Amino acid sequence: MKTLKDIELRGRRILVRFDFNVPLNESGQITNAKRLTAALPTITRILNAGGRLVIMSHLGRPNGKPSNSLTLRPVLKWLSEKINRSISFSKEITGPKAVQASKALKNGEVLVLENIRFDSREETGDVSFAKELSELGDVYINDAFGTAHREHASTSIIARYFKGCCAFGDVMFKEIDNVNKVLSSKNGPKIAIVGGAKVSSKIIILKSLIDSVDELIICGGMAFTFIKALGGQIGDSICEADKIDIANSILEAAEGKGVKIHLPTDVLAAKDFSSSAQTKYCDIYEIPEGWQGLDAGKETIEYFSGVIESAKTLLWNGPLGVFELEPFSHGTRIIGEKIAKETKRGLFSLVGGGDSVAAVEQFKLSQDMSYVSTGGGAMLEFLEGKSLPGIQAILSNN
Repeated sequence: MKTLKDIELRGRRILVRFDFNVPLNESGQITNAKRLTAALPTITRILNAGGRLVIMSHLGRPNGKPSNSLTLRPVLKWLSEKINRSISFSKEITGPKAVQASKALKNGEVLVLENIRFDSREETGDVSFAKELSELGDVYINDAFGTAHREHASTSIIARYFKGCCAFGDVMFKEIDNVNKVLSSKNGPKIAIVGGAKVSSKIIILKSLIDSVDELIICGGMAFTFIKALGGQIGDSICEADKIDIANSILEAAEGKGVKIHLPTDVLAAKDFSSSAQTKYCDIYEIPEGWQGLDAGKETIEYFSGVIESAKTLLWNGPLGVFELEPFSHGTRIIGEKIAKETKRGLFSLVGGGDSVAAVEQFKLSQDMSYVSTGGGAMLEFLEGKSLPGIQAILSNN
């Protein structure tokens, strides 16, 4: 796997695709800079080595048209302050002016291109657009794991114009390396916690994990479809009735491969979906009509905590309940704290998937995990065993 350390950087234009799709407030200020912070090692490595850095990224969904609210200028300002140097900006993404700006760079200087999705050809994977982008660099680096599952011009197609001169950045390498640590690790017991609202969004990942883990905790809203499949009474809890057969097939597949499935035993149920709702603890197989399970119960939290204690390698994808509402955040928070505690004792813990990442950030546990993915959808597809275009493009052109 070719990375930055394998590339001669000094005096060369290093064209890097980052994922700087960060949230902005109404004033255009960045409200969460996690993805920018994650990119700093790649940026500083290139600049310290005397590279001439050309940055491209998308921001939001401008639908192929320029938008003042989605300009990359706030990103430029943030980066300039962090690396303590001035940064050039090109309104033109490709063309003579952009090429000239890239060629005017000196060693250790930076050029940021405007939002790459202002050109509609980016998301269609247009070959001519990829060719135009390639004229801006001597070396191509993909450090945008969050878009690695997209076959876009700047994330995949462009690599064909840099045969032998393309590599992964630090973020991409860490993401790939840490997912592989979970999927390929021989250090067991290896346990995955998969939660979230719907079975339908996790079918492929559940089937894939059965081939690579020793034990599987199924929790959150999706657990009710499994409980229903096992004959439980789940009241008004979320359930995908058309996925009951799939739930049964997953349970049967796990049993056939000797993978132990852990399901909740009790829940904190509520009369309605609100933070002020009347609540009570129920056996998960006997939830009364008119009540819905919104968080893991006390027994479940204790049970899952014991399972986590035995783990040597752990993947966490999805919360245990509606953690966004404070009365139903307890299960997710306590399990997060348990994983953090065991990580300090030697557990390798990977947190991946939007909601679980949001949860560890909300409970200020990110620094206590072995690795927290920035990937979102790309992370899920990677765990599902899919070939990601952004990764395959680098591997195929070296």
